[in-house]
Amino acid sequence: MAKTSLHITNGDSLTNYLRELDFKEDILTWREMLSEGPTVPLIDSEEFYNTRKSFLAKYYDINTLDYNLSDSIAILDNAEAYKEVNLWFEYDLFCHINLIAVISLLHQKEINKPLYLICSGRVEGEKDLKGLPELSPEELNVHYQNRVLLTQDDIDLAITLWRTYCGKDHNIFKPYITKNSSFKYLTNCLKAHLKRFPNQKTGLCTIEENILKLIKEKDIKSEHHLLGYCLNYQGYYGFGDIQFQRMVNKLTNFFQASDKKLILTRKGHDALLGEHNFASEINNDIRYGGISRLDYQFSTTKNKLIKTVSHVN
Repeated sequence: MAKTSLHITNGDSLTNYLRELDFKEDILTWREMLSEGPTVPLIDSEEFYNTRKSFLAKYYDINTLDYNLSDSIAILDNAEAYKEVNLWFEYDLFCHINLIAVISLLHQKEINKPLYLICSGRVEGEKDLKGLPELSPEELNVHYQNRVLLTQDDIDLAITLWRTYCGKDHNIFKPYITKNSSFKYLTNCLKAHLKRFPNQKTGLCTIEENILKLIKEKDIKSEHHLLGYCLNYQGYYGFGDIQFQRMVNKLTNFFQASDKKLILTRKGHDALLGEHNFASEINNDIRYGGISRLDYQFSTTKNKLIKTVSHVN
């Protein structure tokens, strides 16, 4: 007899929360951060796993033996046991890249079950956007009862977006910014993604600029204190502390500690004023799916990515 459903969650925190709330059905916990690093379209493949292991080891010092995504998704080999799949993902870019990957994986495995999306974000009566583990049991239950059945158009859209993310031209995302779908935070996430590339004028991406503005405007005592602000003032990115720590490390020439307070250096002030393009000095060479962020810059006047001059063929 088929089980009621399979739940796919965005991480261990939510999986543990659902168990505490007496969700007894099978749960696949998605432990990846595909918003950073190279990707290839075919997810359950040696090329994909080797690519991700190499990236995580190089940039985040994660032991390749600890990478167990293939073990986690092995449950999908018995998908005939389920009559539906519930996708628990949040409003931010981190979750949305993982979400389109999960939907694409289900498509690649020819799993044609009803897909329901439980997506947190705006909560009535709350000022700030909320992550799923931040919801009260009552709020989480309301989200579950109001889950959204994804249409075939939604599924096709996710598959297209994943292929685009793995591809060489991320300007292809632009038309989808205004496309209607069941992914109500997708517009914000796609805009946020394009602004992760260095600004054509300053060489700072939106996140790097925000980090320097926090140092300038807030009374920040230490890098640890700064990381807390980064996590709380990041908008639609949804990044974790290890991701922000890597970005802060790239900006150490732009600020310094003085009298138990972080302050901008002259270079930091110049960067915010747009006096110089600092992209090559920051040298954040991380890849986003199929392209390196240093190969492109974001033009605010054209509202699109343009080839970095030194990389134009």
